[in-house]
Amino acid sequence: MASVSPQVDEKRPAGRPRSEHARKAILDATARLLEKATLKSLAIESIAREAGVGKATIYRWWPNKAAIVIDAFFREVEQRTAFEHAPTATEAIRHQVSRMVRAIAGTTGRIAAQIIAEGQSDPTVLEHFRAVFLRQRRAAATEIFRNGIANGEFHDDLDIELAIDLIYGPIWYRLMVGHQPLDSTFAERLPHLSISALVKPGASGITVPNGHDHGNGLHVLNP
Repeated sequence: MASVSPQVDEKRPAGRPRSEHARKAILDATARLLEKATLKSLAIESIAREAGVGKATIYRWWPNKAAIVIDAFFREVEQRTAFEHAPTATEAIRHQVSRMVRAIAGTTGRIAAQIIAEGQSDPTVLEHFRAVFLRQRRAAATEIFRNGIANGEFHDDLDIELAIDLIYGPIWYRLMVGHQPLDSTFAERLPHLSISALVKPGASGITVPNGHDHGNGLHVLNP
């Protein structure tokens, strides 16, 4: 890559500003390298060289390259997949699901797929991915669903864990299997279809398709 690697002064006295600067440089370097490299081909030496730090600095925070890649991935998608304020929990979920599809399409999704694949042979990689990314995203979704239950949008006995799997499972399935694209059509249709299966019939202020084609090729019946 033709870009000039940022240089980190490792001779300065230890302190939070220097540490945070070095950490950011490492994550930035990892993200740049992953635009062309794969997780398998990526080397700690390459990250250190691109970031302008020593390998010892990298190992100060991460046990291996997979952990660095996971943290770089999380930083990339964290803001892009956060729940935004909406009048209802249903709308908040719909918007976030659509943004999630778009966030992991392309290079970002390729990295996520490589992380999950790496985790099949190294359980510690998958556990780090769950701890850093998956559990935080699911915790945020759980809070939105609880708000929706309190507001009367969803049934009181809704199985939230299963509901999350129902909504987000198709995204990861398409990412890993690749039988269908993670395109804009999917980003628009998935949240409408999945949420419609969960919304409580007659919930105030919630519009649910009722056996009609709403211009997106879906024919959905109220539960």
